Amino acid sequence: MSARKLGAALSACALVVTLAGCGGSAPSGAAGAAAGRDDGPVKIGALHPVSGANAVDGQQMRRGAQMAVQAINAAGGVKSLGGRKIELLTGDTQGKAEVGQSEAQRLIAEGAVGLTGTYQSAVSTNVAVVAERNRIPFVMDVTATDTIFANGYDYAFRVQPGSKAISSAGARQLKQVADAAGKPVRKVAILHEQSDFGSGAAEAFTAEAEKLGLPIGPNISYDALTTSDLTAQVTQVKASGADVLVVVGYYRDSLLAAKAVNAVKPELNAVWGVSNGAFDQPKFVQDAGPLGERFFSANYHHDAKNPQTARLRADYQRRYGDPMRTGAVLAYDAIQVIAQGVERAGATDPAKVRDGIRGSQVVPMAAGNGPIKFGPNGDNVNAATILMQVQGGQVKQVYPQEKAESQPNYSVTWRS
Repeated sequence: MSARKLGAALSACALVVTLAGCGGSAPSGAAGAAAGRDDGPVKIGALHPVSGANAVDGQQMRRGAQMAVQAINAAGGVKSLGGRKIELLTGDTQGKAEVGQSEAQRLIAEGAVGLTGTYQSAVSTNVAVVAERNRIPFVMDVTATDTIFANGYDYAFRVQPGSKAISSAGARQLKQVADAAGKPVRKVAILHEQSDFGSGAAEAFTAEAEKLGLPIGPNISYDALTTSDLTAQVTQVKASGADVLVVVGYYRDSLLAAKAVNAVKPELNAVWGVSNGAFDQPKFVQDAGPLGERFFSANYHHDAKNPQTARLRADYQRRYGDPMRTGAVLAYDAIQVIAQGVERAGATDPAKVRDGIRGSQVVPMAAGNGPIKFGPNGDNVNAATILMQVQGGQVKQVYPQEKAESQPNYSVTWRS
């Protein structure tokens, strides 16, 4: 690793949390793990929050990763390695950056040739440092922050579009949809959770919206882990006279925002999720009921027009009795990327797997503009931002036109 990249890794670690051994040498037993990679199943590590506030999403993503492993093994395993099977090693981050770091070190010590995860940007930031120092590819399924990809890392990759890409597209889509409906945006209020994820998305949305001439204000933040009611914040939105409310948050807090909107009833033309963890989820439709009708969401999404994705999601529903969320679809895609990296490498040496991932082109189950393909900084150059809306108790893709299942409903005052 170059001095620049090493310095960036250490700086990133210091910014997140100061821990004994942060980003240090490979954990005890790593030499044995390296030797063990040559025998038995090929091990891939999956790090998700399967306990804590985001446990439902984390469990979904773990299941998505497991389904990918099962599909690969059923198709003959890694053919370039004589049909060796893949084994999924799992870790529970608990939604905590320091736990994610220690779990990543554990999975590397157990012989993982690559890691995926983690759902939360703060956790992925720490895991990326561990992966870089141990020279293990880390393919992020759900991680919005762009900060990781400014560090010049050699082992970091991301399947989903980044925060700036989603937020900028969300602002453009808002203007396009509002103008087409003959109701140009007058003022946008932003309600966002206060971590790097929410703050970064709010900043990127604001920057693009101002370029488009969309007035912004107020900008209101909250703590997603501790908040139990967002009525006061939405009351502030109502007093501002904003006609659009942008919400950036995780599932639980975004559901609270929806309940607050319906309690306070601000005069809005749209509730507009950006990188939102709830508004495009089937569970949100179930939990919110009529309260969530006509909510928009600009985000990554499973490809609702892809028959293979439909079959995957139907299989998940049969197995687990629950609709498959997009995070689980992205976890499935990320495992396929690592597996193709191993296939192309014809080896389990992580550096060779990294090179294989760099040259891979995986047909995604998530909506995209082509196969998963990584640019120089590790971002998926074909990742796409899709606009969804809850219509008639279902989440529908409504924009851009080539991905649309239905047309956006922005024609009258929201919930009038």
